[in-house]
Amino acid sequence: MSDETPTQVNPETMDVRTALKRGIAELRDANVPSYTLATELLLLHVLGRDRAWLYAHPEDILPGLDAHRFLSLILRRAAGEPTQYITGTQEFWGLELEVTPDVLIPRPETEHVIEVALDRLALREIRAGRKQTLTGDGLNVIDIGTGSGCIAIALAKELPSAHITATDISPAALVVAKRNAARHGVRDRIAFLEMNLTGGMAGKYHLIVSNPPYIGRNEKDTLMREVRDHEPELALYGGEEGYEIYADLISRAARNVLPGGLLVLELGHNSLPAVQPLLESPHWTKVSVTNDLAGIPRVIAAERA
Repeated sequence: MSDETPTQVNPETMDVRTALKRGIAELRDANVPSYTLATELLLLHVLGRDRAWLYAHPEDILPGLDAHRFLSLILRRAAGEPTQYITGTQEFWGLELEVTPDVLIPRPETEHVIEVALDRLALREIRAGRKQTLTGDGLNVIDIGTGSGCIAIALAKELPSAHITATDISPAALVVAKRNAARHGVRDRIAFLEMNLTGGMAGKYHLIVSNPPYIGRNEKDTLMREVRDHEPELALYGGEEGYEIYADLISRAARNVLPGGLLVLELGHNSLPAVQPLLESPHWTKVSVTNDLAGIPRVIAAERA
């Protein structure tokens, strides 16, 4: 255990340096990943300061209530609750988003979905001989299983003239997504619909994007406790193996994406062998796979033939 225990530190006289050391030690002892970063984020959340201030004022005494609050948050994190749910925020695509236990915490890997979608749209414009300033003018886009709204909102910021629809089966998730859209000034440009993954998909789209549930229930015991015990099961599990949901998603997308339109899907760490053959059909062409920074196939994209 840490050399510093609750009886050795008086929260009424705890300075910034001591708070950081205490938090880091307790989270390290609890086997929390990235324990230093988690401690910093929790202390910054309590104090309402930035990291530069934190390390420029190591001897500042924390107000008693702030010290007690910080230590209570450290206990929650040590028990496995994700930092993002404790602070209520997560950054995605340079945007600060609200997250609650009703939505999946946006991952950096999901930003590859945005990158691939924008790259493929730009390539389509080049092939058509149109100007390369991509505003989304005339584009109809749908984000299936929007969760926090991270993908839809990022696309709305990047494609200011596009019409975007975002769907989710969870009404609680849609409440969070709508608040995030309003926070970033795109609420009036995104239509939010409650529906299951593909059942209510209607209309024709130039771009269909999705980060569907792709973890297998047979993997549940191998997940980190932060994921297994705290993130919403609806957004995590895609069936016993994890990839079952893609067949229906790709089949319905083939009926709802316009000729020349795009489908961009996030993949689970082992989904590619099951998913790629689903796009080897006359309906789809120009299939591409993009790896994440860890070299794992993370995004698959195809064009409607």
